Amino acid sequence: MTKPLSYADSGVSIDAGDELVERIKPLAKKTLIPGVLGSIGGFGALFEVSKEYREPVLVTGTDGVGTKLKLAFTLNRHDTVGQDLVGMSVNDILVQGAKSLFFLDYYACGHLDVDIAEQVVGGVAKGCELAGCALIGGETAEMPGMYPEGEYDLAGFAVGVVEKSQIIDGTTIKPGDIVLGLASSGPHSNGFSLIRKVIDVCGASWDEKIGDKTLADCVMEPTRIYVKQVLAVMKEVQIKGMAHITGGGLVENVPRVLPENTQCVIHPGSWQRPAIFDWLQEKGNIADTEMYRVFNNGIGMVVIVAPEDADKAQKAFELQGEKVSRIGEICELKDNEAPCVIR
Repeated sequence: MTKPLSYADSGVSIDAGDELVERIKPLAKKTLIPGVLGSIGGFGALFEVSKEYREPVLVTGTDGVGTKLKLAFTLNRHDTVGQDLVGMSVNDILVQGAKSLFFLDYYACGHLDVDIAEQVVGGVAKGCELAGCALIGGETAEMPGMYPEGEYDLAGFAVGVVEKSQIIDGTTIKPGDIVLGLASSGPHSNGFSLIRKVIDVCGASWDEKIGDKTLADCVMEPTRIYVKQVLAVMKEVQIKGMAHITGGGLVENVPRVLPENTQCVIHPGSWQRPAIFDWLQEKGNIADTEMYRVFNNGIGMVVIVAPEDADKAQKAFELQGEKVSRIGEICELKDNEAPCVIR
């Protein structure tokens, strides 16, 4: 006689899911900010927009961590990818002047390892703290047969708010404006298909020293989150436009905020490029054009200001702990030229 099947026979652990929720609750509690209603674990999450906004506009962003996760599996290092997840979304919505309000995460795996999941969500909580937003919910999906043993996938969703009159959309950018670059912590979460290929081809050891860090430390360094620093500077200086430098590098991301007939000219050598990028270029024999198309090359966020505000903005960012460089300027776009050039 065939044995009656139950849900437990599918390979899904209900008990493990319950244990994870209990472990997540104190992590999420540390991220609570005014506006959060209720607690994590319900069917939906509630957030009340502050009445200090006269015309609040919600800004949303969603993203993942990409193939950087493959290195997290290889190195068995799961405590930083959650910060990457948060950074990719909150930095995106920051570009339009939005203050991050709350974040939701999606964690999918074949079999739930509670210890690993707790490390991942711990990184998400840390990222939320750095951004000043609340982790108010998410989803843990256990799907046997969908993922190889020991692997998982991540996605995240951020919601922020900006006063309608203070939306930053780049429309006031004009020739003569100054381009500032805020330093990245490394590759952040982009270009990892090429990074993995370089490491595979050259056969490098994860313990190899690059500057004062190991290769493993360099590639797993989490995405820098710029939210609190930029919001503070916005109170002192008018920021005309911003670009989060993700996949596509400077040459593809900066043009997304430029008005027609304007061009951003970036001067290589005007900032200190982290050693990991020099290492990748040398070991992979990567052309300059490809480096600028794939990686941030040490600039995680571009900020465009009027020339008369450049010094003030630079000092304000430095007071916020940012390493900032004057990396270029806005010019008139010439025929047959790209909207962002490196020269």
